[in-house]
Amino acid sequence: MPVEMALWRVESKPVRLQSLGMPTEERLEELIEQDPGILGERLLIIGRQVRTDFGGRIDLLAIDGDGNLHVLELKKDRTPRDVVAQALDYGLWVKNLSNDDVRRLFGEYGKSQGSFDEMYELTFGFAPPEDINSTHHLTVIAAEVDAATERIVEYLAAYAVPVNVLFFRYFEDGDRRYLARTLLLDQEQTGATPASGTASKTKEPWNGTDWYVSFGEQPSRSWADATRYGFVSAGGGDWFSRTLRNLPVGARVFACIPKAGYVGVGRVTGQAAPYGEAVLTVDGTKQRFAELPLSGTYTHENGEPEWVVPVQWIATRPRDRALWRPGMFAYQNSAARLRNKFTLDQLYAEFGIDAQDRTES
Repeated sequence: MPVEMALWRVESKPVRLQSLGMPTEERLEELIEQDPGILGERLLIIGRQVRTDFGGRIDLLAIDGDGNLHVLELKKDRTPRDVVAQALDYGLWVKNLSNDDVRRLFGEYGKSQGSFDEMYELTFGFAPPEDINSTHHLTVIAAEVDAATERIVEYLAAYAVPVNVLFFRYFEDGDRRYLARTLLLDQEQTGATPASGTASKTKEPWNGTDWYVSFGEQPSRSWADATRYGFVSAGGGDWFSRTLRNLPVGARVFACIPKAGYVGVGRVTGQAAPYGEAVLTVDGTKQRFAELPLSGTYTHENGEPEWVVPVQWIATRPRDRALWRPGMFAYQNSAARLRNKFTLDQLYAEFGIDAQDRTES
């Protein structure tokens, strides 16, 4: 199915923006290198134009918060079938990279500003796992894809080959430029996530934008603070905050107070930061989180920090008006992809999420 993306500027009537070709492949490569988050998840670039033992060069090589590698192969215009074959060839090389190989490649990367472990923790908020490169992802990045390539990618995904295509459109609006992106396949279809190497068919599909966030109210944390200043938080140890720290900017989060219910929906506007370093925009002014008049203490007896994620609320409600129905999704982790259709239907209706806003554009 052809993938089409468009943007409109809303005035007295919608004005469709002009879609342009990406100036150069190198420019797109630079933009991703500067901010890998534009691909839809937090990544650490560990190499650019990485030479393989087979003679090829990987445009960008990255690692995610689970220690999995990402091969990013860029093509400015149409994506012929041989580009997918090239990505598969790179995957054959990447799958054999050891922990030491990954660290060596990062050390050779000219843009690194510290050791692998330092930059990994700076990016994800925790130390790298012991098991690095247990699986990998192959992503072809292009403006469009031909029908034959689309069929090949879908076939490979059906047999758990971790390959996908990410589309970019480049828009012009006066002197402003915009990027929009979407994936050919849902991430759950690519077969890269399950440790067994087989695609999961037991989970409901995920729309790519909605997340569950557990907001555990206690003396150290106040929902009134969160609604007033625009944030969600978790802490007290790595297990309590790790999933929250991986929330991508732009994610739509539904906040749930355990044993009460859902109390708000908003968009993540910045990356997680420890209590003492977090900065929020309050009434149009940037303010240090620790200097705000807060009801919660945001400290923990074990000395572990509270992590704060900025959120622009779309709608909130007090705890005593929390939404809960038997069968709605709840989870012990601080954040998780929200894919449960029954729960989403209730939340969309209750918080006024329009049909056109229910999936990522």
